[in-house]
Amino acid sequence: MASTTREKFVSFINNRWLVFVAAMWIQSCAGIGYLFGSISPVIKSSLNYNQKELARLGVAKDLGDSVGFIAGTLSEILPLWAALLVGAVQNLIGYGWVWLITTGRAPILPLWAMCVLIFVGNNGETYFNTGALVSGVQNFPKSRGPVVGILKGFAGLGGAIISQIYTMIHSSNPASLILMVAVTPAVVVVCLMFFIRPVGGHKQIRPSDGASFTFIYGVCLLLAAYLMAVMLIQDLVVVSHNVITMFTIVLFVILVVPILVPIMTSFFTETNEPDDTIEEPLVPKREDQEPGMQTPDLILSEVEDEKPKDVDLLPASERHKRIAHLQAQLMQAAAEGAVRVKRRRGPHRGEDFTLTQALVKADFWLIFFSLLLGSGSGLTVIDNLGQMSQSLGYDNTHVLVSMISIWNFLGRIGGGYFSELVVRDYAYPRPVAMAVAQLIMSVGHIFFAYGWPGAMYIGTLLIGLGYGAHWAIVPATASELFGLKKFGALYNFLTLANPAGSLVFSGMIASSIYDREAERQAHGSVFDPDDALRCNGSICFFLTSLVMSGFCIIACILSMILVRRTKSVYTHLYGKTRT
Repeated sequence: MASTTREKFVSFINNRWLVFVAAMWIQSCAGIGYLFGSISPVIKSSLNYNQKELARLGVAKDLGDSVGFIAGTLSEILPLWAALLVGAVQNLIGYGWVWLITTGRAPILPLWAMCVLIFVGNNGETYFNTGALVSGVQNFPKSRGPVVGILKGFAGLGGAIISQIYTMIHSSNPASLILMVAVTPAVVVVCLMFFIRPVGGHKQIRPSDGASFTFIYGVCLLLAAYLMAVMLIQDLVVVSHNVITMFTIVLFVILVVPILVPIMTSFFTETNEPDDTIEEPLVPKREDQEPGMQTPDLILSEVEDEKPKDVDLLPASERHKRIAHLQAQLMQAAAEGAVRVKRRRGPHRGEDFTLTQALVKADFWLIFFSLLLGSGSGLTVIDNLGQMSQSLGYDNTHVLVSMISIWNFLGRIGGGYFSELVVRDYAYPRPVAMAVAQLIMSVGHIFFAYGWPGAMYIGTLLIGLGYGAHWAIVPATASELFGLKKFGALYNFLTLANPAGSLVFSGMIASSIYDREAERQAHGSVFDPDDALRCNGSICFFLTSLVMSGFCIIACILSMILVRRTKSVYTHLYGKTRT
């Protein structure tokens, strides 16, 4: 009995679902960058910054969140727990120092030094993301889509969770939120970092895995719905501190519920019988290749060049027969010297690309610029949400920041789920889902531009959903078109589109227009030179929002061009799975 209990405990410690749940908890603290809209007003007032200076801090934050090359390199050299610890230290030092400055406990530093601190603090997120995603992909090699979508979704929900804890603390000092941003992720990571590791997950496949994922998805939806309800109640109704504390306790209970999955699979199922678990290969075989058939890569490349355009549109069985016949003809002709097989100049779509090879492909740059215009405009809203809400007369900035975090979370979960339905059920290119998300965002920007009653709530809904969907769709698209072998380098390069878009939209366009309008309003009224410039009315972000709406439409067009260019690839990848 004692030995059986010990074996089950060891099984629990090495259960891939335990690693996944620990990664979810770490990711729930990894989205601290989305709280910049809540902490930016106190930084602006404490240090007397104008909007352009504040926008530079926002760009530094976005760069910190997107420059993940160091984190990726360290995760290959160090154990994952050590890489997570580096991120926790960076986060604590960067935001902790900012808190000391804004509260007068440390001397004020020049703007460039503040940008460095924000960069260092937010760069800790890249270590959290890297540790969580690497362990998830390695432990769930056949379920990368759901795993990445859920983990990225929890990163988008971090702002709402920390905001709710801040509301419960009921601090009279707004700078205390910066302290929470510095301390909370560091404490959670230090407590959980030793659980984040590869545990041979490809040997732990169970028939119940589908039900386990369904359960996790259910918890995700419950968490989002609960947070939304709590935020609306606290915004519309005056509630006591005891009620807020109760809301927060229930939130923690929902966050803990996923631990039931590793507990059930370790302690309440028989895991020692050979039929309970299945080992799956880390590298799948080609599905279009007959067993034992060794077709040279050169012939496969030639088939891609020689096959008629309409072959990919045929039913799966007929398509395979036609391709096999063409392969046989080419191999025979090459053997007899009748044709010369061309040497390949590089991989084709769907094969493994290096970053250098991908950089010369039009498809890669279509993804990059579509992401720059789409997610860049969404990030501009997130970074300026505090000023946008204040200009329209909303005094509940933290509620709006929490709401956009929730919609961002649902956008990531939903974007991954529905784009998977598109490719699995219809064999249609995944980027079409990104085009839909960008159209939704263009409408959201229109609501912000005109500032209609309730526009902030509708705008945060549309922008949050669309922005979040990008980060579930783009990684999957990149892996499908350019392979998984060098996925880390490809993905880290694509994430640079985020700060690039923020630099253009927030650092150059939004801040300049805001400051110009604030100065115009200041000249027409009594203004204290010692006060920070502040703009009031929908005019503050009217032109900026219209410009971003237009750029989202351009992004949609780029995505649809990518859809047209990659139809044959998705038909080849997923057409055989259609019924």
